[in-house]
Amino acid sequence: MKLTWYGHAAFKLEIADASILIDPFLSGNPSFPKELTAESVGDGVTHIVLTHGHDDHIGDTIEIARATGAQLTSNAEICGWANSKGIENLNPMNSGGCVDVGPFKIALTVAHHSSSTAQDGGITYLGNPHGVIIEAPGEKVFYHMGDTDIFGDMALINELYQPKVGIVPIGDRFTMGGRAAALACNRFFNFDAIVPCHFGTFPILDQTADTFIEALGDTASKVRLPQPGSTFEL
Repeated sequence: MKLTWYGHAAFKLEIADASILIDPFLSGNPSFPKELTAESVGDGVTHIVLTHGHDDHIGDTIEIARATGAQLTSNAEICGWANSKGIENLNPMNSGGCVDVGPFKIALTVAHHSSSTAQDGGITYLGNPHGVIIEAPGEKVFYHMGDTDIFGDMALINELYQPKVGIVPIGDRFTMGGRAAALACNRFFNFDAIVPCHFGTFPILDQTADTFIEALGDTASKVRLPQPGSTFEL
């Protein structure tokens, strides 16, 4: 399993027979490496997953889906919206569902946030926000929390899926801050690898992962803190 972070909450997860792009906010992302383009990141992508409909997560989804034919998985409202843009390879889901898409199984979990887009020139409601579980044969279970606050039912997510790789928003204001995110990791999960995200992108977010890492205490050794654009093994 290989993971690439493109800044903010955008990741590419590479497993056998699948290249999965999650929340591809690339163009307009201040953290996105200048030597890359949305087109180059989208090359070879087989699946796109959106946690929710905010523009800093939808990003370049429509353009990449058109260019690659990659299957888009998200909630029913986002898939319907994408279909109105001409995207046909869709896998609509909702909270609690789990679907086998061939190379992996994907489940959507609850997230405490909101979901809408302004890409149409006004505010369009796009269903409930979600976290994402990806289960692939022979790989660690992967959990992208999406944008969320801490909540007690994270314990049920751990009981159901036992994720070992956690993508955790830490930037505060719109998601958990560092202290709450550290409590979520330590109280509810037993991650082998923790990758913080949704920080440093804009001035109104926490600029570093320092508060998060300090609050983790003994589990701080599990944190992977890549530079945007770098790929690493999990």
